[in-house]
Amino acid sequence: MTDRILIKDLLVRSVLGLSADERREKQDVLINVVLFVDLTRPGRSDRPEDTLDYRAVKKDILALAEGSQYHLVEALAERVAEACLAYGLVERVQVMVEKPGALRFARSVAVEIERGRR
Repeated sequence: MTDRILIKDLLVRSVLGLSADERREKQDVLINVVLFVDLTRPGRSDRPEDTLDYRAVKKDILALAEGSQYHLVEALAERVAEACLAYGLVERVQVMVEKPGALRFARSVAVEIERGRR
């Protein structure tokens, strides 16, 4: 399937990292999500109830990330993927979690994963 809904550069504030400084207060984290969904029906019907409510997906991701205290970027990416796959219309998801300023001399560090229904 090639139909996709993209959520790009969702800025969240999250406690994420290993060091005491990283765990003291929330940091900016960027999340990008590609949701693989069959968009044939909503494309033809033009009815909101036929498609994925990506505003609800965004709210779930925000709540998950902003309420979390993960040590690893990988763990946050995995939980975001699980939350997206909880929506029945989502067949597969790609998630990239980017942590700006995580490494000296690098703009950011990112983890990208892809998960599908089992």
